[in-house]
Amino acid sequence: MNIRRFTLTQRIFHALMAFCFMAQSITGLARLYAENAWGERLAALFGGQGGVLAAHKAGGIFMVALLLAHVLHVLATSPRGLIPGPDSMMPRIRDVSDFFRHVGWMLGMNKHPSLDRFAYWEKFDYWAVFWGVAIIGGSGLLLVDPVTSARFVPGWWLNIALALHHDEAFLAMGYIFLIHFTVAHLRRSRFPMDMAMVDGCIPMEEVRLERGDWGARLEAPADAGACVARMTPAGRSLALIAGWVVVLCGWLLAFWALREIIRHGL
Repeated sequence: MNIRRFTLTQRIFHALMAFCFMAQSITGLARLYAENAWGERLAALFGGQGGVLAAHKAGGIFMVALLLAHVLHVLATSPRGLIPGPDSMMPRIRDVSDFFRHVGWMLGMNKHPSLDRFAYWEKFDYWAVFWGVAIIGGSGLLLVDPVTSARFVPGWWLNIALALHHDEAFLAMGYIFLIHFTVAHLRRSRFPMDMAMVDGCIPMEEVRLERGDWGARLEAPADAGACVARMTPAGRSLALIAGWVVVLCGWLLAFWALREIIRHGL
């Protein structure tokens, strides 16, 4: 039996944000390393630096708009989701104890903690998008047209905005490409990919094994809504290939950027 983990709307938001983040990473690195050979190759995908700049600005505006649309959707459809609880993405004191018990399990000191619907690392991933977009998007909006921005803010604001945009972008790419992708794809229980974000379903056996507290609350028939995975085997294979294309591209960008940092610094 499968349980509904993510709605169609949530999966669409995730797919759009993932696509936008990847596009912003490619165009941002193409701009940053415009004088390098691989920066030029990235820029060639967009017809040169002019196309890269236009795509990066448009992608940034779209990313900010997408996050605002998500916030409005949450406020309109799930007001109770803003209240800390077992089915909410709001952090709870329990998340701290789950973290330490999980680390203890990794070190072989105790049993795997009985997690709830959303684990502490999933909440961290979720909320990291908010402060990341706030910093990267806010600074980026100032830099879309620096001449116009300079009419309203001191010039040194633009220098700070550029530094924040650059450093937070590197932090975001490092976390997403090296940590988030690894947890989602290489974790033993999820390899080769967590399909819940593709078809929205998770097997009840996995819920009982990793998310015991959520599973206990779903034992009541009224709460345990069945989830039918409507994707064909071919569709699931296509989703797996697409997911790994994104992962491999992310890793390639991360290691290219890391090499440049080692060679030339931030």
